[in-house]
Amino acid sequence: MDAVATPTALKHDLLTGAEWTPAQLRDFFRLAAQIKAHPDGYRSALAGRVLTMIFEKPSLRTRVTFETGIANLGGTVIFLDHTASRLGEREPIRDIAKNLERWVQGIVARVFAQEALDELARNANVPVINALSDKFHPCQALADFFTLEERFGGLRGLKLAYVGDGNNMCHSLLVTGARCGAHVRVATPEGYEPNAAIVAEAKRVARETRGKIEILRAPEEAVSGAQAVYTDVWASMGQESETAKREVTFAAYQVNEALFAQAARDAVFLHCLPAHRGLEVTPGVIDSPHSIIYDQAENRLHVQKAILHTLLT
Repeated sequence: MDAVATPTALKHDLLTGAEWTPAQLRDFFRLAAQIKAHPDGYRSALAGRVLTMIFEKPSLRTRVTFETGIANLGGTVIFLDHTASRLGEREPIRDIAKNLERWVQGIVARVFAQEALDELARNANVPVINALSDKFHPCQALADFFTLEERFGGLRGLKLAYVGDGNNMCHSLLVTGARCGAHVRVATPEGYEPNAAIVAEAKRVARETRGKIEILRAPEEAVSGAQAVYTDVWASMGQESETAKREVTFAAYQVNEALFAQAARDAVFLHCLPAHRGLEVTPGVIDSPHSIIYDQAENRLHVQKAILHTLLT
């Protein structure tokens, strides 16, 4: 088995995905592909290492893939359930970080506020990995573009349309897509656009990678000719009180058969899950042969193993 170099000179943490240069990201995807193809070659990569997972939000894919991933690499996981109490309520986040760094080799945190994650990272002298925050979901976006590279053979110039809320998932698709040289089109209702600073930085990176970032209003304009069509829930965790209002606001942004038909003939559908069939996407799209949602879910495991290998070895 040929050795694949771990991306070099990465920052200590993975908080937004912006820590990785385009070249480092290409190296990372090669490592993820190698780990996926030859899992037995990495069985002891994290032998003796312990990872702590702190989750303020419920999880299926993120928790199972991280726990499975570190076990597959020979490490151990300690899960800290914070779904009943927010991080920092019982004791300061600084103290949590300073304690954990004495015992474990890495921290994976799934939090409501990006600020809590940033405070963990500032105070912990071990890698901190963002397993979802209100602003970013980098692990998911990395798995998404890895999946698209598997499907299409390359990412430069690939047209991805994101339709829906300009949320954490949208932000991470912009950050990662720009670094891949992809053409990312985002269509949102007025008032639900992605963060302007994140968009500006994605456009700056895209100019360097020959990618393209477009923020649009009409979903038809975003989807036209796209090779990948992506959506997410209209009300994220913590926004449940807005569900009824958002269902009205986003009704025209449903990814249904008519909208998806405007994409390229070989287009695929993506969703980070969980999905609400009949709301942001119809069953006829998400359960069709064009859907690669379970490929995305599988690749969360391989990509997160590559993240752990990169940051913890």
